[in-house]
Amino acid sequence: MPPPPLERNRRWRGAEARDRSPNGSEASPYLRDTSRKIDLRLIPILGALYAISGIDRANLAVALLAGMGEELKFTEGSRYSIALLIFFVPYFIFEIPSNIILRRVGAARWLSFLSFGWGVSILGSGFARSWTVIVGIRILVGTFEAGFVPGCLCLISCWYDRYQVQKRISVFYAISLLAGGFGNILAYGAMKIHAGGFLGWRWIFIVEGLIPIALAPLGYWLIVDFPDKVHMSRLPFLTAEQVQITKDRLDSDRGDAQYIKVTRKTIFRVLRMWQIWVYSFQFMCAGIGVYAFAYFTPLILQGLGFNETKIYLLSAPPNIAAIPYAFGLSYIADKTKMRGPFVVLHAVVTLVGLMITAYTKQNAVRYFGIFLGTCGSNGNLPTILAWQANNIRGQDIRLVASGFQVAAGAIGGIYASTTFIEKQAPEYHGGIWATTAAQFALIASVALITIHHRRANKQADHSLVVLEGLEGFRYTY
Repeated sequence: MPPPPLERNRRWRGAEARDRSPNGSEASPYLRDTSRKIDLRLIPILGALYAISGIDRANLAVALLAGMGEELKFTEGSRYSIALLIFFVPYFIFEIPSNIILRRVGAARWLSFLSFGWGVSILGSGFARSWTVIVGIRILVGTFEAGFVPGCLCLISCWYDRYQVQKRISVFYAISLLAGGFGNILAYGAMKIHAGGFLGWRWIFIVEGLIPIALAPLGYWLIVDFPDKVHMSRLPFLTAEQVQITKDRLDSDRGDAQYIKVTRKTIFRVLRMWQIWVYSFQFMCAGIGVYAFAYFTPLILQGLGFNETKIYLLSAPPNIAAIPYAFGLSYIADKTKMRGPFVVLHAVVTLVGLMITAYTKQNAVRYFGIFLGTCGSNGNLPTILAWQANNIRGQDIRLVASGFQVAAGAIGGIYASTTFIEKQAPEYHGGIWATTAAQFALIASVALITIHHRRANKQADHSLVVLEGLEGFRYTY
């Protein structure tokens, strides 16, 4: 049984006092060292595996240009859009079930298994002989990748307090952006392989499928479990005292270091929380922008008249530029303990990028628009994820809510896949305006939830309500 709240707070205050500098002004090197060790062990491996999944999701556009479209007749009708869309059906369905399995099986076992599964599936794409086989494999990839992101986000949020988490999520996500930036270059190198009688596009899938297969065993040994489930034999980098201090810090911050089993009642409870629907809607709107630029930037660049080599090279810089943008603003957001204003800022940057991409005539200016759109949309993902994580309590609630939120992102992928249609190439005005509408809806949702948070916090300040079942808890806005 977990200690009562008073005892948990007393234990934390003792640990905090012991781990502060003599003047009591800041945490001691011991406490900072604990966070740094967790950072180095947890974030890089999760980010590396997520990065490969991001490359795998976006490699269809690259393969299409590399010869898959012609060989498998993907350019006929809406076959490309169908292949993009079908991925998100299982991706949506299996988010929450996967998070429930994650707790039962263990983070290291489950997340590394998912990585191995989608790696084998991607590898199989390299041997496909018809476009329908690619569609079937995309269903498998969507099934395996469905649980990875919400599982990682839930695991990260359970190791850090509320105003440490956005920086960590942004680093986790930045690793994916870095790999995504170089993913097209990797694909370009792979398509130059001429062996086994395969065209270059097949080697894109073969090479990119082998990477997660190779990383899966490493993930099994490096990924750490939830703080309440850790076995010290798997945590030689932390002492038992450091693990306990982490748990006490989480209890002091939000009182949910102890796991509560997910039940059917939990799922229905989360689905009745209207705020969760708002956060999920926000993630969907941000995801529309991310998927739009990830899937169609190579095709837009092709429409601008760039040759194959330049398309692959020019697809990388916007993703790389999004890394310092997202991390820098995430650092400021954690420092200021604000989320809503940054969501609006990212949405506005995305809007400007969309309009420049759609309506300017000069190629250089349109390319700059891709930079802005990629930075804004990608910067919003860690912000919105952290916002929900800040305002919910309980590991059972967190498991369901994170799965539901990321599942909503799958709807954003479906939306982007069906609004950017081949007959509108290369301008894609319909898709761009559909993405623009999503950004305006996102801004409106920020206004709605911020008004609610401010009103609820004022009521709690006057002792009229207790927020989220914890005395002293206040919503972040």
